[in-house]
Amino acid sequence: MKTAKINVKQILVVALILMVASTRLMTFLPNFSPLTAICLFGAAYFAKKWQAFIIPLACVWISDVLVNNYIYGEYFESFTWFYQGFYWQYAAYLIIALLGTLGLKKVTPLRVMGMGLGSTIFFFLFSNFGVWISSGMYAKTFEGLIQCYVAGIPFIKGTLIGDLGFSALLFGTFALAQKQIPDLNVNSLK
Repeated sequence: MKTAKINVKQILVVALILMVASTRLMTFLPNFSPLTAICLFGAAYFAKKWQAFIIPLACVWISDVLVNNYIYGEYFESFTWFYQGFYWQYAAYLIIALLGTLGLKKVTPLRVMGMGLGSTIFFFLFSNFGVWISSGMYAKTFEGLIQCYVAGIPFIKGTLIGDLGFSALLFGTFALAQKQIPDLNVNSLK
């Protein structure tokens, strides 16, 4: 009889992702979220790259369902599976995961923080462009686009703190675990 080998690295990566994903249910600060960090962390440590896309996207969707229906349920008329314009945020996370697979082939603190900062800027530009193009809130002119970006500036603080803070937490915790558990020292999950 063949026994299954327990992959400690796989379990640790998924456990860390689930742990920080649960913080999405706490509303500390607008746009304070672990989702970008989860995308980067998954991109760095899943050998099966489809997991780097599916697991963070599942965390986004499940936490969106919980946040939109239980924390902010008063703002929706009925149970909400997807909010208006969700595809802009989801696409941004998929692109961040893709960039993470390219930029974090070798994990270093400088690369992690650089990818975190770059992801914050990308998410701000991409998601606010999505608001501008798909909502009726702003004129479809260059001035309307600038107004949309200016209106988004107060939210970038929470995004930046979440992206950098959760990246430091995930990657730092994993690096500490690697020092304690020799089997974790390979740079991807096998």
